[in-house]
Amino acid sequence: MNKPRESNLIAKLKEFPPQRVAEVEDFIDFLRTRDNDKGRAHTRAAARAAEPAFNKVWDNPDDAAYDKL
Repeated sequence: MNKPRESNLIAKLKEFPPQRVAEVEDFIDFLRTRDNDKGRAHTRAAARAAEPAFNKVWDNPDDAAYDKL
């Protein structure tokens, strides 16, 4: 974030009463969680896309012992 924008946001936050600042903080936490969930969704999608390739490597008699773990 650039400094003028950051300073502007901080100045606006200072004008809010404590309860409103807490609401803003909650909203920021919500946005962070949502962004993290998107990252996890991409990771899961990549894992699903890779499964066929890995199944060729993992699905063999030599590795059968590991399947029982």
